Amino acid sequence: MLDESLKTQLQAYLERVTLPFEIVASLDGSAKSQEMLGLLQDIQALSDKIALRTDGKDARVPSFALERPGADISLRFAGIPMGHEFTSLVLALLQVGGYPPKASEDTIAQVKALEGEYRFETYFSLSCQNCPDIVQALNLMAVLNPRVSHVAIDGALFQDEVEKRQIMAVPTIYLNGELFGQGRMELEQIIAKLDTGASAREAEKLNAREAFDVLVIGGGPAGASAAIYAARKGIRTGVAAERFGGQVLDTMAIENFISVPETEGPKLARALEEHVRQYEVDIMNLQRAVKLVPAAAKGGLHEVRFESGAALKARTVIIATGARYRALGVPGEQEYRTKGVAYCPHCDGPLFKGKRVAVIGGGNSGVEAAIDLAGVVAHVTLLTHGEALRADAVLQRKLHSLPNITVLLNAPIAEVLGDGQKVNGLVYKDRLGGEAHRIELEGVFVQIGLLPNTEWLKGSVELTERGEIITDAHGATTVPGVFAAGDATTVPYKQIVIAVGEGAKASLGAFDHLIRSSAPA
Repeated sequence: MLDESLKTQLQAYLERVTLPFEIVASLDGSAKSQEMLGLLQDIQALSDKIALRTDGKDARVPSFALERPGADISLRFAGIPMGHEFTSLVLALLQVGGYPPKASEDTIAQVKALEGEYRFETYFSLSCQNCPDIVQALNLMAVLNPRVSHVAIDGALFQDEVEKRQIMAVPTIYLNGELFGQGRMELEQIIAKLDTGASAREAEKLNAREAFDVLVIGGGPAGASAAIYAARKGIRTGVAAERFGGQVLDTMAIENFISVPETEGPKLARALEEHVRQYEVDIMNLQRAVKLVPAAAKGGLHEVRFESGAALKARTVIIATGARYRALGVPGEQEYRTKGVAYCPHCDGPLFKGKRVAVIGGGNSGVEAAIDLAGVVAHVTLLTHGEALRADAVLQRKLHSLPNITVLLNAPIAEVLGDGQKVNGLVYKDRLGGEAHRIELEGVFVQIGLLPNTEWLKGSVELTERGEIITDAHGATTVPGVFAAGDATTVPYKQIVIAVGEGAKASLGAFDHLIRSSAPA
């Protein structure tokens, strides 16, 4: 199952296992069961602290549990955790085997203190780059707290469950049989949902923080770069972010980040955070900014208020809140979001195997999505309101070579249709003739660009009609001492490598502002 290179790497990790444990597999005679058995036999052969049993009786077949004698751990994989989930498997093996987690002491204490019974089920796909975070977080909770159980379920392998529960997006998480959440979630976010007082306690801690020299709002490439450049100047630096990594977390393949020939969004996001943590930077996650209050007087302190009730003050502020997927804004889109309307073809594509889908958008993202989905679904209809596709020529050639893709030009979407439970079609209008047409399908993937996360700044800094922050050549906004960088600004070409440079520039601009504002007259 595992090639020799992967076995060598895994064996090195498994040397960190200190406590013996068992892998208990529930199998039958199917090909997938034999494939899982091969994987588990390879793992067992790499460590003398791991035993393998094949007498499991779980209802989900194939599946396997990790059990440690003397410990009440309920952690199971229903499916073969390869692809993006192989890291989740490795971490689970290590943590059940006694290797300490990287979570903070406060977070571990919060998990251990949870009372009640928490039976989690997570549906994932092997191509989903957003799924490992939630799988790994819930696995760790199951290791730390005997009142927490977790089963990670490959939706493509257990299609009957997916159909019964009408799951059309991953990750989808159930708690005690009820829907708990969908989409990427980190450990701290899960705890905040379970421990309702956690957010208020964290807000109290933030309110007690001293003022920062530089406060960065946003944890994407621009924010990470700004924080590093500020910290290297030896000044008090903080980063407040809704989620560290930002839009990069939702990006699949990255092949144009200079000096890194190929990587993936979540991997790059982890590298960014690890780099920031090498410096004395106060990182404050799960903080959504809701208002900027500029300094009342020259040289005064700016204040940023957050949804949690916290407020932070700083001599300079760098805004790097990035952007999010742009919505169609048509009837039915929000109603059927995660019920057939999706924004991540890599994540949710496998759930539409053998079905009919539409991709909305004629740029690179839309054409790439159509090409990827064509290998999974029965048929793809690519629609764009423009007279021609805007994607690169090489992508268009590949698109037109695929027999199960139809391209419709001059076709703006009028409505997403459904039966109240899930998507069953859409309506588009012929922009030239004006006629309305209906397409029967099961999924709609929206790929029409990004929208800056700047609504909270209205009335404080100057924005364009598109909501982008207006900056000068130094990253300065129209408010002295407030700077901005990355996809939330007017800088052209929304690219990771550009955001990194813009973050560095804004940070240097902020430092220069601090020097000049504190210099004697």
